[in-house]
Amino acid sequence: MADTAQSTSPPRRYVSRIALSLGLVLTGVVLVVTIGVRDPAPPPAVPVAAAPSSFSVPPQRPQSGGAAPRAGLAAPPDRPTESDQAELDAWATRVAGKTQLSARVLAAYGRAEMWMRRQKPACHLSWSTLAGIGHLATPSLTVSPAGDVAPPIIGAAVPGPDTDAGKLDGDRKADHELGPLHFTPATWAKYAERANGDGKPANPQNLDDAAFTAARYLCSGGDDLGTPSGWWRAMLFYNASVDYVQGVFSAADSYAAASVEQ
Repeated sequence: MADTAQSTSPPRRYVSRIALSLGLVLTGVVLVVTIGVRDPAPPPAVPVAAAPSSFSVPPQRPQSGGAAPRAGLAAPPDRPTESDQAELDAWATRVAGKTQLSARVLAAYGRAEMWMRRQKPACHLSWSTLAGIGHLATPSLTVSPAGDVAPPIIGAAVPGPDTDAGKLDGDRKADHELGPLHFTPATWAKYAERANGDGKPANPQNLDDAAFTAARYLCSGGDDLGTPSGWWRAMLFYNASVDYVQGVFSAADSYAAASVEQ
């Protein structure tokens, strides 16, 4: 009597096909897992926008000459004959974690403080004042490793005639505020200096140059920015609006206070 029970195993002719299919699946899995490691030229990463800063700047409205903002955590000493970039970068990284400013931006402000401390020690300029100016001018910046801002910043036209024939701002009829710290072409022409000493012209669209130029501008009158009267005189020379200077005061004081918190 023949066995009429049905077998639960697949027919032999399908066994080899199943084995081949399993082999292809396993090969695909291995490729998926290892492709990022073995591919010598993976596609470039898609840039991700930085999250908005939640750093708080409480408004303060001190009377003109009544108070100076606190000084921020001091940038490291300037060493003209040897590299101090590692110390500056370490300082900037430390302060960035407290202020939510980028380390690259802080390095520009910190370098300006370092150089003015050596060139005009009686000025007592703190990087936090430059950060306060930057907070009002351009609170969000994209800065290259070389310090250039992108895209270039051309602000509103300012009263008065054109002074640069459109060379810096592209307008032959009027001057415009330029760069991350909002210089007019006339002010830039008077105080600008290249920050890295490579012999090229200073660029208002470079944050290092802009920060150093702002520092030179603020310290040009011989004021002591560590005192209320000196800080206000220098800032009102920079911008004659009391409301503007109060805004810089609020941001500078907040950044300074955060930088020295334990």
